[in-house]
Amino acid sequence: KYTKFSIFYYWINSLGQKISICSRSENVTIPSGKENKTATISYDHRIMPLENTSSTGTYYCNVKWNDIQKMGKGVFVLARGTGYVETSYGWEILVTLTSLLAALSITATALLLWKRK
Repeated sequence: KYTKFSIFYYWINSLGQKISICSRSENVTIPSGKENKTATISYDHRIMPLENTSSTGTYYCNVKWNDIQKMGKGVFVLARGTGYVETSYGWEILVTLTSLLAALSITATALLLWKRK
């Protein structure tokens, strides 16, 4: 009874619309000695690539047996146009610090030469 089921993948966009992605039917064979026992089977589904930023939303899977339906908790996906870019200020800080130290050094040298006269 529970060896034949269907898996449905869909997402709910920012407007609350349910959009079907794909579905598939499964027929699982039960190994000898495993009858009448609870089993868990994982199914992975990749959604690649996200077309654009409008792909943002919560993605779900839904499994249906003859008389039972189970829905996943959902995964929220935020699609961004440029992606995450980590900012690095290392070179800017180094150049700024070097310039500041050079300016102070030149000023100090000028003051020492001026006081000497």
